[in-house]
Amino acid sequence: MPIINLTKSKRISGKIPEKITYFLNKAEFLNIATCDSSGGPNVAPKFLIKVENNKIYLADYVFGRTFVNLKVNTRVSLSTINLDTLTGYQINGIARIITGGLEFKKMIKEMQSKQVRFSAKRLIEGLHKGIRSKDFEVTLPEKACILKVTIEEIAEIGTSGKVERKKYK
Repeated sequence: MPIINLTKSKRISGKIPEKITYFLNKAEFLNIATCDSSGGPNVAPKFLIKVENNKIYLADYVFGRTFVNLKVNTRVSLSTINLDTLTGYQINGIARIITGGLEFKKMIKEMQSKQVRFSAKRLIEGLHKGIRSKDFEVTLPEKACILKVTIEEIAEIGTSGKVERKKYK
């Protein structure tokens, strides 16, 4: 069984590493963990729109527990895994709900563009596998908001169990 090396966080100013940005920009979804006012946890997958500098933009279509939790506690943790390298990532930060304005409009356009690419990819993969195309298209519901996560820390979890944490200003 691997030994977990819990190293102290290193504080870094500037952008997140390019290898992580590159990987995240190829991802379709990230899991977001939130807590309610009494500490009750909630984890839900969200459509990843864009990674820009130290910000991650996610689409929230369902105004459920994530949305409600962020009204009382803006601290979040995102998680994903790079299946090529089996490297896991935990991204901690502060989320802000965006429901209007120029930034909202810009991210909605980005999301629509990414949805078209994602739907086409799913359709083509489905045809190759002989799967019906019924649920391959990603559609934008009437109500949606953008979650803008400002990254404060990234933990990179390697296959040996080593954990490297870096804090961002």
